[in-house]
Amino acid sequence: QVQLVESGGGLVQAGGSLRLSCAASGGTFSSYAMGWFRQAPGKEREFVAAISWTGRTTYYADSVKGRFTMSRDNAKKMVYLQMNGLKPEDTAVYYCAGRRLGAAVVSEYNYDYWGQGTQVTVSS
Repeated sequence: QVQLVESGGGLVQAGGSLRLSCAASGGTFSSYAMGWFRQAPGKEREFVAAISWTGRTTYYADSVKGRFTMSRDNAKKMVYLQMNGLKPEDTAVYYCAGRRLGAAVVSEYNYDYWGQGTQVTVSS
């Protein structure tokens, strides 16, 4: 059973930075593609970023491109989301997701494992 646990969320002022972490246990993490998604109050969950199993391929939502960077450390079974230049519209619960296949994808329906989420709040 694969478990994903996010951490690093919190309250930050607009323009600030946060680094989210996702720790994986169980399964064969190094072969999984990973993704970050977010859900704001009253809105549907949306794609933020994804990374292939090798880390060589990444995808970003247009809304975060140039501000967020996703990375992974397969030896530590960790993925990260570095968020810079945060805006109030980035406020959401952020979820880490894992996919048994190694290719990075943007659709949440292609992910098999989910964390419990971590709250990010950006004040104006």
